Amino acid sequence: MDVEDEKCWQKSKKDSWRTTLLLAYQSLGVVYGDLSTSPLYVYRSTFAEDIQHSETNEEIFGVLSFVFWTLTLVPLCKYVFIVLRADDNGEGGTFALYSSICRHAKVSLLPNRQVADESLSTYKLEQLPDREYNSKVRMLLEKYKFLHTALLILVLLGTCMVIGDGVLTPVISVFSAVSGLELSMSKGHHEYAMIPITCFILVCLFALQHYGTHRVGFFFAPIVLVWLICISGLGLYNIIHWNPQVYQALSPYYMLKFFKKTKKQGWMSLGGILLCITGSEAMFADLGHFSYAAIQIAFTFLVYPALILAYMGQAAYLSKNHQNVDHISYYVSVPESLRWPVLAIAILASVVGSQAIISGTFSIINQSQSLGCFPRVKVVHTSDKIHGQIYIPEINWILMILCIAVTIGFRDIKHMGNASGLAVMAVMLVTTCLTSLVIILCWHKPPIIALCFLLFFGSIELLYFSASLVKFCEGAWLPILLALFLVTVMFVWHYATIKKYEYDLHNKVSLEWLLALGPTLGICRVPGIGLVFTDLTSGIPANFSRFVTNLPAFHRVLVFVCVKSVPVPFVPPAERYLVGRVGPASLRAYRCIVRYGYRDVHQDVDSFESDLVKRLADFIHYDWCRSQTSTDRGTDDHPSASERSSGEHRLAVVGNIDFTRSLVFEVDESMQQESVSCGFQTVESIGDIIEMSTPKERRVRFAIDDDPEDPTEVQLRQELEDLMAAQQSGTAFILGHSHVKAKQGSSVFKRIAVNFGYNFLRRNCRGPDVVLKVPPASLLEVGMVYVV
Repeated sequence: MDVEDEKCWQKSKKDSWRTTLLLAYQSLGVVYGDLSTSPLYVYRSTFAEDIQHSETNEEIFGVLSFVFWTLTLVPLCKYVFIVLRADDNGEGGTFALYSSICRHAKVSLLPNRQVADESLSTYKLEQLPDREYNSKVRMLLEKYKFLHTALLILVLLGTCMVIGDGVLTPVISVFSAVSGLELSMSKGHHEYAMIPITCFILVCLFALQHYGTHRVGFFFAPIVLVWLICISGLGLYNIIHWNPQVYQALSPYYMLKFFKKTKKQGWMSLGGILLCITGSEAMFADLGHFSYAAIQIAFTFLVYPALILAYMGQAAYLSKNHQNVDHISYYVSVPESLRWPVLAIAILASVVGSQAIISGTFSIINQSQSLGCFPRVKVVHTSDKIHGQIYIPEINWILMILCIAVTIGFRDIKHMGNASGLAVMAVMLVTTCLTSLVIILCWHKPPIIALCFLLFFGSIELLYFSASLVKFCEGAWLPILLALFLVTVMFVWHYATIKKYEYDLHNKVSLEWLLALGPTLGICRVPGIGLVFTDLTSGIPANFSRFVTNLPAFHRVLVFVCVKSVPVPFVPPAERYLVGRVGPASLRAYRCIVRYGYRDVHQDVDSFESDLVKRLADFIHYDWCRSQTSTDRGTDDHPSASERSSGEHRLAVVGNIDFTRSLVFEVDESMQQESVSCGFQTVESIGDIIEMSTPKERRVRFAIDDDPEDPTEVQLRQELEDLMAAQQSGTAFILGHSHVKAKQGSSVFKRIAVNFGYNFLRRNCRGPDVVLKVPPASLLEVGMVYVV
């Protein structure tokens, strides 16, 4: 038996390694496309203007030394061994760091937070002893509201720089790959051919986005693998053929010699050297698609050695060939007989790298939208099997127009490199700052460790960032301008969204008030299900009360639906729905809170409607049987549904539980119901929340009662029949159509931001009905003016 167990363990370990190696291979096409094409333009950008290649080779060896140590310290040491460990349930990126911080400290500005969200299985917190210095840092962050806003702006700034990188990376990658044509064409023809060819490739790239990367994704990894083998092979050939002693330039001593000779011009040339780490952020941002081990193996054992060999080979060639001092390009180090095949592979690799950053831009905008930090856009899911494969039409065409404008406007690699370098370093600085907070708040390490991490890597990145910032007038202005514009748009949208929620919170009405109007207004019930969408987690929204007072009728079954985002990447489907009653059972009114993570795929309206009805039926069974069980036990903890007063009642997490049409309620001894929100303070408290069982942890079984005259069974069957009849009659989606205006006495900036900025964005972005994919025939909009 022991021998069989050992064989089984060895087989599972072998399968695990096989899966990891397969993921490492697949990560080449998604993660490393941008990073692997950097040798095409690093040396060319570095020697574009500030420094010149001389006979002493001090410049080229100094640049090689900088490239080697930058690749070693930033992508290898910082990202592979430290930042990748700061994942959020396996997810990476700026929002992953932010959500981890928000779960460990109350710094989130998201509305409608509930303590029930903390019971999610993905909302895990490490139960480590909270040291005094950790609690002091957390209390400092929680105490001052301006620190919450500053943290959000920092995250938005990093997000906007990623979007800016989505504009610049395709341009510089494709442009540098196509630049190989200059060695085979005259200067006059080359100048006229480069721009149109680059623009044509970019148009084709963006025009194919709506097909989704999964349709051509299996080509990506082989292309990048062939490219890495190509550049490493050429690098090894150049080292052996031209200068086998080039390895000596890896010593940091050559960096000192470089600065000693070039002085200020050498510092300014760092803006070109930093391009060797473009795409490093993708290792962390795309962590959710692969695994920590897969990305670590792919970079450490393949990508990193290939890049070092490529840069060493170029330096070896240039150290012995000074006739090309005025024209330093990657292709001059390629043997003439191989230039056309290398050119073709380089163009394909640049397209793969561009595809990766474009997909990443779509993903981060979708995350921003789900957290209420970006205007609503249409999100198309291009794959039913691969999670996270999305396409956003509006963003796609805006990116294409901006890429073509940058290509035509800049026309040279120097300006493109300056712009791209500043965007890359800004993102890395944001990641360094957020990771420092994660080290203290989430890993519970002493602040001195976080400070050392921040000072060491932050100083390196600040050195490069300052060199890029000096080139403000030579292209670096573009990412700054884009970031300022996008941060303004995102912050205005987020600010107005929060103010709208606060207005709804202060102007909500109780169900008792609404029911009291019934006899006066003569409210009638019409067949069907009415889904009232609101951001509130309790109470009746003001737009619905206004609707009822003007048109005293609503549907036979009424459901107040709150679709909210929680600071986790994914919410398991079994834990997504919180369902409860609003008022007595005879009212047939319910509340349903639907929780999504920032990387979750929202359901289509048809599947959402049918899923919601199923969850309501499950809740009705659970609610009646729970009250029946309490009655049988002689307790009054759970009064029957028919006896409850109007108002809010406890919510239950309705998962994938198989309910039968039954009354007698049997509970396994292992099942324990847990209250998860008593005594906690949230943005809006909702009484007791009872977590229903999930299939693996707690089970609920029902047996059929043969007594047809049981009044509880009669009421249960009647409520279920009403629900089914209402579903057959049709579903109406009741959404608010809002207009927001600043209240009198507001500052000039607030009036401009709300009256003009937000309303302009609201009118020109997708409406909530389009985002939810509501059929026009089922849509009912209620106009509402918000004075904030």
